[in-house]
Amino acid sequence: MTEPLILRQDDTGVTTLTLNAPASLNAMSDAMLDALSASFAALAQDSSSRVIVLRGAGRAFCAGHDLKEMQAARAEADKGAARFADLFARCAAVMQAIPALPQPVIAQVHGIATAAGCQLAASCDMVTAASDARFGVNGVNIGLFCSTPMVALTRKVPPAIAFEMLTTGEFLSADRAREVGLVNRVAPPDSLDAVTQALARTLAGKLTAAVRIGKRAFYDQLGLPLDQAYAQTGQVMAENLLWRDTEEGIAAFLEKRKPDWA
Repeated sequence: MTEPLILRQDDTGVTTLTLNAPASLNAMSDAMLDALSASFAALAQDSSSRVIVLRGAGRAFCAGHDLKEMQAARAEADKGAARFADLFARCAAVMQAIPALPQPVIAQVHGIATAAGCQLAASCDMVTAASDARFGVNGVNIGLFCSTPMVALTRKVPPAIAFEMLTTGEFLSADRAREVGLVNRVAPPDSLDAVTQALARTLAGKLTAAVRIGKRAFYDQLGLPLDQAYAQTGQVMAENLLWRDTEEGIAAFLEKRKPDWA
């Protein structure tokens, strides 16, 4: 029997998903997209999972779309047109599922995150990276501009940085990626797991309902005009303040004790 394309491990509220196709550098094949979609759909309904870590098996996080599959589609009568359109639509749905998840999602990147692999990392809420990791949207090097990866990338890094990456095909080091806002934390390769898990456990230790309502509000307000963003987030905070556990959290802070959350 072949191993599943996504390995799942749960530990005290932290769910680790491992892309498990090391021979292809965890390429975003049709099967991998289906596996990610199913995993995210299940996690969206899982109240026991408080934080998600997304990582890759083998030498890399993810090397992008499966070029061999894409080339094979050219043998079809329409030269692959329908398959390509379907591929990018399904990939876009997977990427949009990540910010829609109630849990914070941390991409743990080692090796390379290229093209759709960089898109996957940029779609996550936070990114940790090994100090020798590299990030690129390098499709232009083979004549395929990374137009869909560009969507996630331009929502994380300054436009001029994104445009340079997209048009030169050059890679960012982990340190440079942190400087421009793509990466949150950089760690030595042998410490990356520990650093990522420590961050995940910090998030898992917060009031889960507050983190979930906050994540939703974070993405909802991003595209709004300033006045609408304040109006919307004000309503969210007013709702949050009425919760029993928030009242208890504030009381515990004022009384200098640990909160007794339900």
